[in-house]
Amino acid sequence: MDGFGWLFLKAAVPWLLLLQMIPVMIFLERKGSAFIADRVGPNRAFVPGLGLRLAGMVHNLTDVVKLLTKEEFVPNHANRRLYIFAPMLALFISLVVGMVIPLTPKMTIFGESYQIQALDADLGILILLAVSSIGVYAVTLAGWASNNKYSLMGAMRATAQMISYELSMGLAVVGLFMVYGTPNLGEMVEIQGGSFLAILPRWGIFLQPIGFLLFLIAGFAETNRTPFDMAEGESEIVGFHVEYGGVKFALFFMAEYIHMVVVAMVLSTCFFGGYQVPWVSPETLADPENAALLSKGILFGTMIAGILVGLRLLKWHGKNRLLWRDSRKNEGLVLSVLMGFGPALAALLIYMLWGGELSTTLGSTIGGLVGLATLMAKTLFFCWLFVWVRWTLPRFRYDQLMALGWKILVPLGLVNILLTGILIKMDIW
Repeated sequence: MDGFGWLFLKAAVPWLLLLQMIPVMIFLERKGSAFIADRVGPNRAFVPGLGLRLAGMVHNLTDVVKLLTKEEFVPNHANRRLYIFAPMLALFISLVVGMVIPLTPKMTIFGESYQIQALDADLGILILLAVSSIGVYAVTLAGWASNNKYSLMGAMRATAQMISYELSMGLAVVGLFMVYGTPNLGEMVEIQGGSFLAILPRWGIFLQPIGFLLFLIAGFAETNRTPFDMAEGESEIVGFHVEYGGVKFALFFMAEYIHMVVVAMVLSTCFFGGYQVPWVSPETLADPENAALLSKGILFGTMIAGILVGLRLLKWHGKNRLLWRDSRKNEGLVLSVLMGFGPALAALLIYMLWGGELSTTLGSTIGGLVGLATLMAKTLFFCWLFVWVRWTLPRFRYDQLMALGWKILVPLGLVNILLTGILIKMDIW
């Protein structure tokens, strides 16, 4: 692959990945809230003709149609340019901050080394914090440009919250600098590939447990998630985006979910080893013999899982034929092919055609893909944690929110830096 093609690919993959996580997060939010509240959740909208409901995922498509077809509204006397620019800035910033996160280990493809990371910067996490702080301007502009005093007060409230908790997040990052000796995210992940106390993986959560707690709480506040969702408490307060609707509101909506995914990725990268598989190095995964065994195991596992899923969906198809009288009765049959027997057949064909060459042609690539899958599994865990907390804890009062940030988290961050320095001086790490 030529230099320009690879630069375009490694820049496009993180953006596409973050954008594709939006419908996943919406689905997780809806089904997660339904699970916690002991409800079924959305599951009735379906694709005519095919009858596919996809467990409620089709509702995401209906939301897109709804938001795209809503009336374009701009308040009277609003600053039209800034009013339109604010949601675009929010989405842009949320996408840019994900560019410094290493998604895979270095892979050797056709004799050349590749890594999916849009920006391998020495100041990686500092760039991430600097760019994400610009998101405050999107909130401020949205409130001010709306020419609504309540919207402006909501923007000031949200801005004060974000700035306050950025300080706690920065103090948590200082502890990481002291432990890892570098702000480069790629180097942080590589350092976490070792072991700690001969048993535990050398992950940041074991080296910086207080820093992890600080970063996690600040991440909730930075993404305006419960119990810090001051921007969305319509019942008692007015948020900065109260004057927004349609596509412009959707951009704020998308930015919030992308920001959640980015925070989850950063937590996974800095504190849970990123793409590192516990106790297994990327070099071990990339070894041709290990890659061959791993690839064959993945193919055989796909075959077995595909057949089991296909049979289960066929059984469900029989139930649907009695329950529905429209195209939804065919959903189980269609899904058994798309999600069950189809993947199983594809895995069988790949094994028959290229099974013997996987170790030589895809050895390092398979290790990279396993690393990407590992990072995404950790990211989804934290995404689920965001949903779990939202539908479990009540919202803070604003004075409680600010007191937590300035009276508890900031002093705790300073204590963490002091303890980290003492432990480093004692050569415990």
